Amino acid sequence: MALDLDALRDAVAAHGRVARVVVAEVRGSAPREVGAAMLVWSECDGFGQSGTIGGGALEYEAVARAFARQGLSRHPLGPSLGQCCGGAVALWTEHFDAAALDALQGETVFARGPGAMPLGVARILDRARARGEAPVAQLVQGWMVEAIAAQRMPLWIWGAGHVGRAIVDVVAPLHRHDITWVDTGPGRFPQDIPAGVTALPATDPVLLMPRAPDDAAHLVLTYSHELDLRLCDALLRHRFGWAGLIGSDTKKARFASRLRALGHADATIARIACPIGDKSLGKQPQAIAIGVAAQLLKMGTGKNTAWTTSSSASTA
Repeated sequence: MALDLDALRDAVAAHGRVARVVVAEVRGSAPREVGAAMLVWSECDGFGQSGTIGGGALEYEAVARAFARQGLSRHPLGPSLGQCCGGAVALWTEHFDAAALDALQGETVFARGPGAMPLGVARILDRARARGEAPVAQLVQGWMVEAIAAQRMPLWIWGAGHVGRAIVDVVAPLHRHDITWVDTGPGRFPQDIPAGVTALPATDPVLLMPRAPDDAAHLVLTYSHELDLRLCDALLRHRFGWAGLIGSDTKKARFASRLRALGHADATIARIACPIGDKSLGKQPQAIAIGVAAQLLKMGTGKNTAWTTSSSASTA
């Protein structure tokens, strides 16, 4: 796991001072692994948070004391907290504001701790610089070392209907993507837009295609087959990282024929995956969203750089 600088930056922008609590060390059985982290901020009626270090008594205590301490703290889970896990956890707590975030700009590894940097930490940093190796989160001679996650992948979702809403609800909390959500008017969107999602109403969404980054992933799932087709045509005339179109095998064949008539080569048309999702999960919007989210996660970790359609959900 790695430090999600984008999520931390968003939290600081929204709440000012933010505490980050990360699992630094685990001995025996514990709720979460080393590197699991949560963000905590003050609210008028207590604390707000995102992420989790495992829930239960450990997390409750960590949230309550997030702004009362910094650095390393150790917690035997059974004796002191009454949790079923019989192990022990070390937590690293630190506070961030805009100035602290500025110090991390351009860094790929975040190493911090008391006193002079230990030799073991210096070696990890040397390997990261010389070989581009991202270290695993670990506690080294009293210092906490974490890789800083790469910039989030831009994801453009075209359509705020049932499936679009379900996908946003599932994908946005993962904090893996900068989501731009497009539809034909403000009334098409839900009242509450999740953090990290930019809603863009446009009378003609196709006109927004040039604003999408060249490496963005796209999900085309509007209420209109004709609008879907126009968006696919615009995508194929614009650079993109990956694109998926909601639909059935029949829709895929019809769109391929119409896109071919618009001058696109078969190899280019094939870059748009259709259908999307995972057929084995069903056709409900939430089921499609889960399948799409799983594919996005695999793409983000390099486990699956090309989407296949053999197991995709057929949706009209």
